[in-house]
Amino acid sequence: MNDIQYRLPQKRALVTELPGPKSAALTARRRATVAAGVGSSVPVYAADADGGVVVDVDGNSLIDLGSGIAVTSVGASDPAVAEAVREQVGHFTHTCFMVTPYEGYVRVAEELAALTPGDHEKRTVLFNSGAEAVENAIKVARLATGRDAVVAFDHAYHGRTNLTMALTAKSMPYKAHFGPFAPEVYRLPMSYPYRDQDGLTGEQAAQRAISQMEKQIGADSLAAIIIEPIQGEGGFIVPAEGFLPTLVNWARANGVVFIADEVQTGFSRTGAWFACEHEEIVPDIITMAKGMAGGMPLSAITGRAELLDKVHPGGLGGTYGGNPVACAAALAAIDSMRNFDLPARAQHIGDLALPRLKALAADVGVIGDVRGRGAMLAMEFVKPGTDEPDAELTKAIAAHALEQGVILLTCGTYGNVIRLLPPLVISDDLLDDALTVIEQIVRSLV
Repeated sequence: MNDIQYRLPQKRALVTELPGPKSAALTARRRATVAAGVGSSVPVYAADADGGVVVDVDGNSLIDLGSGIAVTSVGASDPAVAEAVREQVGHFTHTCFMVTPYEGYVRVAEELAALTPGDHEKRTVLFNSGAEAVENAIKVARLATGRDAVVAFDHAYHGRTNLTMALTAKSMPYKAHFGPFAPEVYRLPMSYPYRDQDGLTGEQAAQRAISQMEKQIGADSLAAIIIEPIQGEGGFIVPAEGFLPTLVNWARANGVVFIADEVQTGFSRTGAWFACEHEEIVPDIITMAKGMAGGMPLSAITGRAELLDKVHPGGLGGTYGGNPVACAAALAAIDSMRNFDLPARAQHIGDLALPRLKALAADVGVIGDVRGRGAMLAMEFVKPGTDEPDAELTKAIAAHALEQGVILLTCGTYGNVIRLLPPLVISDDLLDDALTVIEQIVRSLV
């Protein structure tokens, strides 16, 4: 890996209590103007960010183990991304690709065709958010197959729009009181090794789902199966080996479009460019967002040419989809991922962190499972001697970590999972400091 140069000191340093007075003042202003429905995980306000640190408005330097929910994989101010954005803004910020197209959109599509799994002919459409990508993948699948039904899975998260809320499993805070939702969405059991009955293999878990699809829906009515290769908001659930390939094989045999939602897992996060690669599965359509553009809003679907080309001209798109500034950022971010070999860096992060997290789990007796791939890692907290979720302990750990200058995110259907999503450019020393803080906090609370 080429040496990464940092603009800000890569260290944890607190100069005030958290939140500091300037952050507290901003919170007061926020309450007077920002809708209460918009939540924030931490009560501090960012002023700067680089590498593995976020500096708040009070001058505190915090270790970032969230990456803006897996977005700033190349860092929040990667020099190549910043320069590409500056250059593009100097030429034009928008023309609308559907009106006056530009090369950046085409170049991003070329990169995605080369990077995504499979050597088949591919087509790409660019959008703004992960939810838009998911919605449009479903649109393509329904039109291409002439079928309506869509299968999603327990613990899934696919977005906050009407259709993607229907696909998302967890009610609160994502779905409660926002219905009715889009119809013809069916939910099936996921492979969840920690909570599945003992001995259930990935293939058996897939056959369980397939049996329900055949009995309750019928393959002839099913347009698509959509699944996160590693579930994100649902708890960083890594399905048992064999689960995904069995589903892919069944889908292919029955003319069902297999959609891999790699919005959170994509772009080097799991130790490969895409999480599908770990089991060598090739989706028909893959959805992408988050890490692809260094923090600029950009998403995509890339899929088999014969599927996407069935859609009539004008059937896909959007005013801002594939914005030229975001495209420039994505091309620079992908270059940085290659230059720094971020898939290997993600694997290195996992190699450093997983043994320590597993040792902690063995020592404290309240961590039921440690799981993940690369730099997408999780600890599931339970009450001692049981597998009963302990959401209160999980929340307390995240709160204590912030007090000591480490940003941690929680997740999981039961609210009992701490997830680690550091920028892939985080230094070993900074990661070591963050892990030490986590270890100390967990031991102090049990």
